[in-house]
Amino acid sequence: MPITVGQDSARARKTLTLKDTSLAYYSIPEAEARGLGAFSRLPAALKVVLENMLRFEDGKTVTLDDIKAFGDWVQNGGKSTREIAYRAARVLMQDFTGVPAVVDLAAMRDGIKALGGDAQQINPLAPVDLVIDHSVMIDEFGNPRAFQMNVDREYERNMERYQFLKWGQSAFNNFRVVPPGTGICHQVNLEYLSQTIWTDTDQNGAEVAYPDTLVGTDSHTTMVNGLAVLGWGVGGIEAEAAMLGQPISMLIPEVVGFKLTGQMSEGTTATDLVLKVVAMLREKGVVGKFVEFYGEGLDRLPLADRATIANMAPEYGATCGFFPIDDETLRYLRGTGRDETRVNLVEAYAKENGFWRGADYAPVYTDTLHLDMSEVVPAISGPKRPQDLVALTDARSAFRREMEETFKRPLNKDITVKGEDYTLSSGDVVIASITSCTNTSNPYVMIGAGLVAKKAAALGITRKPWVKTSLAPGSQVVSAYLEAAGLQEELDKIGFNLVGYGCTTCIGNSGPLQPEISQAIAEGDLVATSVLSGNRNFEGRISPDVRANYLASPPLVVVYALAGTMDIDISKDPITQTADGKDVYLKDLWPSTEEIAALVEKTVTRAAFQEKYAAVFKGDEKWQAVKTSTGETYDWPSASTYVQNPP
Repeated sequence: MPITVGQDSARARKTLTLKDTSLAYYSIPEAEARGLGAFSRLPAALKVVLENMLRFEDGKTVTLDDIKAFGDWVQNGGKSTREIAYRAARVLMQDFTGVPAVVDLAAMRDGIKALGGDAQQINPLAPVDLVIDHSVMIDEFGNPRAFQMNVDREYERNMERYQFLKWGQSAFNNFRVVPPGTGICHQVNLEYLSQTIWTDTDQNGAEVAYPDTLVGTDSHTTMVNGLAVLGWGVGGIEAEAAMLGQPISMLIPEVVGFKLTGQMSEGTTATDLVLKVVAMLREKGVVGKFVEFYGEGLDRLPLADRATIANMAPEYGATCGFFPIDDETLRYLRGTGRDETRVNLVEAYAKENGFWRGADYAPVYTDTLHLDMSEVVPAISGPKRPQDLVALTDARSAFRREMEETFKRPLNKDITVKGEDYTLSSGDVVIASITSCTNTSNPYVMIGAGLVAKKAAALGITRKPWVKTSLAPGSQVVSAYLEAAGLQEELDKIGFNLVGYGCTTCIGNSGPLQPEISQAIAEGDLVATSVLSGNRNFEGRISPDVRANYLASPPLVVVYALAGTMDIDISKDPITQTADGKDVYLKDLWPSTEEIAALVEKTVTRAAFQEKYAAVFKGDEKWQAVKTSTGETYDWPSASTYVQNPP
């Protein structure tokens, strides 16, 4: 279905000529030359919104005054009270919040058919991708059969929804479904769906290039801003409106510039960096604002690290955390299997239209912050809020303080676990999970976790028996490079077997603990803890048995599984002991930055991305075996307690 551009917007329209083709585009420099405003010093994030105004300007919904307001924004120091109508290029959904929108579409088809109309008139006007990633639960863990058993249970529990979504996949135009077991929606979006610069045919038959933008029915849609794709999470009604071609009403936002300089120190990870960024921006106060990252530090920040920072925009309160297009953007697009023609288009468009972050990039910001990345130290966050940053060296004392001041519980209260030869105390880690879209998109921390596991296995040490361990990668590509590096078998040795591809522990799908452990926690009124590589740690979110939750990098998740408790200074105390009684310290397990980078370079390949995403919408044998109706309207199952035709 062609895109509809504004009837009056041709005043800024130009032609971009590449090697093999010519494309129309809406030129910000041309709009400036025509006297519509001084736009050159707008932040790249706002230039995306301005281009949207130029493309859809029709004198009604979008006017010349809306466009001129962006020039005023620069003159007024990054502030505006102008309300605008913004149209995202596409919509991203996941299976929990997306199903109601698809139900509405199906119901509209029934409605129009009942009135004697054509059901085929009801389709999304904007492209929609729905990724099934919120349904897998960790029932089985720590053994080779965990993945298959969890997948089997997932299909048993969710067959009604899967039948409905599979019908929608074939019934609607402009609507695609990524089947279960593929990955987390944000990682699939980052690795495959997003193009940074999009192309489509307009209503006049001309091919138009424009920035890739989206809204999503999940708050961490912001992750893709690491790839210079402007997107954020919205409510279901807003997403449905966008799906049906309606604009989003918004004020021209303030943009806070976050300058990054220096480079990360040996032993620190992207997780340490993002937890520091979250703490700083929470203190600053950026609710309702865009945050744009800039500075020479970006020259040494891989895109996976940028995506980790962009992902947690909801945790630091911003609408989005945006990274402009630069050489690293192009490198990532190539490395993840995007077509070379697309990569060339992204570079040419960004440089031609003022989106490129070069050495002279110096936009106007509403306000700014600065972080020298060399000052970042290994850290965790918790026990209840993502912004509660704790340096690793202070983790034990901070936990003991929380026990006294927040939980008001005694620290040592050994409770016998029925049928086991160990006891439980407050502070014991009962869940250690490498999970969520935040970190499992990042090969540097995932390879790092695998190397910690390898060093642990070589010493003959493993997780403590009360720790429920799990590995839920954000996409199948993660499994591909862990296997290529020989690290998945090392993770398996200490209990971090693959449990599924999905959000799992991060959204509370951690599954039940061993009943005897749950009983001991309740009996002793213990403050059990979890350590996860996720983005949220509110009390009660991860497990009903767990009071204190800590966010940490994947390598640290592995380390805490070996230690089995938060009541330890893992920066200097022995983490555990070998079978012959030798103390094992963090330095014995932690890989070097050089060691990690070498394996990433060797195993994270363009071919792996191309292979894993070659049939991304086809699904595995279980998905292909799902039986569903095939008509243009849905055959609503009368006995369903989940999917019903709404009145």
